Amino acid sequence: MAKVRFGSKVIDLPGSRIARIAIGIVLVLFGLLGFLPVLGFWMVPLGLIILSADVPVIRRINRRVSVAVSRWWTGRKSRRVSP
Repeated sequence: MAKVRFGSKVIDLPGSRIARIAIGIVLVLFGLLGFLPVLGFWMVPLGLIILSADVPVIRRINRRVSVAVSRWWTGRKSRRVSP
């Protein structure tokens, strides 16, 4: 069973690969309509995270982005601490 981890939270995904891909695609597509009142742009990254469980290309992109954000964040924190 695939799992998605958000910090210390672990969320189980459906066992079916087709269901996970369908959920990810729906979240991304509805997230692109985030300007509508009910939907939101937060759905795009969530859909990409769910898709990264099954699609290697998205998994690599997700990993690169998370490493880049982590490096940016630690660099930002170190610059702020030292005068």
